[in-house]
Amino acid sequence: MTSVEALAWLYSTQQFGIKLGLDNTRALLALLGNPEKNLRFLHVAGTNGKGSVCAFLDSLCRAHALRTGLYTSPHLVEFGERIRVNGTMIPDEKVLDVLTLIRRETTEWPHPPTYFEIVTALGIRHFADEGCDIVILETGMGGRLDSTNAVTPLVSVITPVDFDHMKWLGDTLAAIATEKAGIIKPGVPVISGRQQTPAEEVLRVTALEKGAPIEFVNDPLEGYALGIPGSIQKLNAALALRTLTAAGISLTDAEIRAALKSAAWPGRFQVLADGTVLDGGHNPQAAECLVQHWIERFGDEKAVVVFGALSDKDYSQMLASIERISREFYFVPTRSQRAEAPVNFHVGVPSQIKESLSAGIAAARRSGDRVLITGSLFLVGEAMELLGVQP
Repeated sequence: MTSVEALAWLYSTQQFGIKLGLDNTRALLALLGNPEKNLRFLHVAGTNGKGSVCAFLDSLCRAHALRTGLYTSPHLVEFGERIRVNGTMIPDEKVLDVLTLIRRETTEWPHPPTYFEIVTALGIRHFADEGCDIVILETGMGGRLDSTNAVTPLVSVITPVDFDHMKWLGDTLAAIATEKAGIIKPGVPVISGRQQTPAEEVLRVTALEKGAPIEFVNDPLEGYALGIPGSIQKLNAALALRTLTAAGISLTDAEIRAALKSAAWPGRFQVLADGTVLDGGHNPQAAECLVQHWIERFGDEKAVVVFGALSDKDYSQMLASIERISREFYFVPTRSQRAEAPVNFHVGVPSQIKESLSAGIAAARRSGDRVLITGSLFLVGEAMELLGVQP
């Protein structure tokens, strides 16, 4: 089996869908020699800002000369983006070796492991093999039954909780927060971002029940240049710094300044050389942040928006927000089995449906106005491929 064939097999496991639970992940980790026992983790859950917080944590730890493992999802262009050691993507050879072993040993399992379970185990094995000093582990969805929850971290981090993945996590903030709070472990410190009242109450009660000290970071970090754009990132940076303090990692001010300024998170309000903006915001809260960032950066300038979204997202609310900064829309299909048909998107400004993302980008560019590509990380990843942008 080649590395290409190994990844093809891995992608084929997506047919098993999303299966919430930890049994398979624990079994996979045991198969791989329980590599998690030799690692220290910072575990990050939440609805929005998870990736940015993880990027800040990774940059800060590396500035402190720690060898970092960074586990995030989804990838934008290349699979290896999900699993990085000191910024370097997992090599194809390692992917091949571990997936070959997993495929061989799980063929008779009564409940085949899912894509995310396998990737989580692969990442943790790679981080252990690479001798990582610290691993920043982002949940895929939820927390309580997310496969990343098979580890015990130094600190549990919960970014702001909002409505997303309601099919699996519940349709109230309290229900969603209960799932996110599932990463809280007995006695393990919890650092939370700014929360709405129902979510904060759930987190406080859960932490009390688990005997886990909890702290809420409500004030933005001021006085530092940040490599990730948008004022909301001041809150994410503050959350990352408090997390490291809770983990017993002390940085000098020079290390903090260098790390925060160099931090990067592709596809999140990323402005290309030609002025095109890529933003993978995919829920109403993220759309509001996008609008805020746009106004901060471009003032009254209007966007020509290329938009695509998944069917399980609240795209109507997203469009209502983005419409405020838009001159016109081009609706396009998203490269995903969960894609929503563009005919179902509606706004109160001029709009057209295009048969592909490439056609939408071409039409938007002909307008002469600044182009914004948004609605889904899958769409932004496809745009990066089309435009030759490295993740």
